[in-house]
Amino acid sequence: MNDAPDDHVSLSLAEDHDGEARWAFGTGFEDPLHGIDTGVPAGTDTTELADVCVALGDDALVAAQRLAQWVTLAPELEEEVALSNIGLDLLGQARLLYSRAGQVDGTGRDEDTYAYLRGGAEFRNVTLTELPNGDFAFSTARLLLLSCWRLSLFERLAVSAPDPVLAAIAAKGINELAYHRQFAADWTLRLGDGTAESHRRMRAALDGIAPHLPELLAWNPGFGISAADIAQEVGAVLCQVLDAATLRLPVTGPTPLLRGREGEHTEHLAPLLDELQGLARAHPQGAW
Repeated sequence: MNDAPDDHVSLSLAEDHDGEARWAFGTGFEDPLHGIDTGVPAGTDTTELADVCVALGDDALVAAQRLAQWVTLAPELEEEVALSNIGLDLLGQARLLYSRAGQVDGTGRDEDTYAYLRGGAEFRNVTLTELPNGDFAFSTARLLLLSCWRLSLFERLAVSAPDPVLAAIAAKGINELAYHRQFAADWTLRLGDGTAESHRRMRAALDGIAPHLPELLAWNPGFGISAADIAQEVGAVLCQVLDAATLRLPVTGPTPLLRGREGEHTEHLAPLLDELQGLARAHPQGAW
């Protein structure tokens, strides 16, 4: 294990992505859907499409809310800014996905209705996103896993989704997620191959997220996309990062598959939604 300063240590995962695109992608002024036909293509299963948009939107919204809780608490100002901007990226993705879901599911619901006016049993996020932040190592490990998986999926949706709007949302998110993954990989390396204490914390973080990995990798988004192919790609990236960080992903025995996608959540989601939805529910006709 290397206890020396780690300023020189890096592990680039971004060869195929825009290395200059770094900050606040979710807050850009250019409309990512400009020129995209928002009509639903003939033959599209609108229920399947809406379900995928809601599930991915819920993942992003809940993960963004957890990242927002790091404001004023991150170990360094630079990391606080980075985590805030990663959260904004995810919030931007959630807004687009919810808007598309409301267009195609027949309800006409807007993004605020999805975010603020549903109870926990109606959320379809994976349970990993709702777990408390823990220490910085745990949040780093979670971000690494989520960004690896989400990037792999969005790269496929960008070319395989039958809906041009979902494909455009995915294409917009690719560079965002590539940066999220690189940020998490860099910190995994710094913590895993740092001091004995940082290594211990990173190992404990991986122990904490490992039981939630099968739920994430087992989800089949449809549209001809193979969950097995995504799992293989995610596993390869995780092995690359963890090997460099002198870590390994724990091998867990058979465990019941978690069912956040079906609305079965941990006890941690309800308090998070109380925090997220409190103002909107207290002032349901409010506008800002």
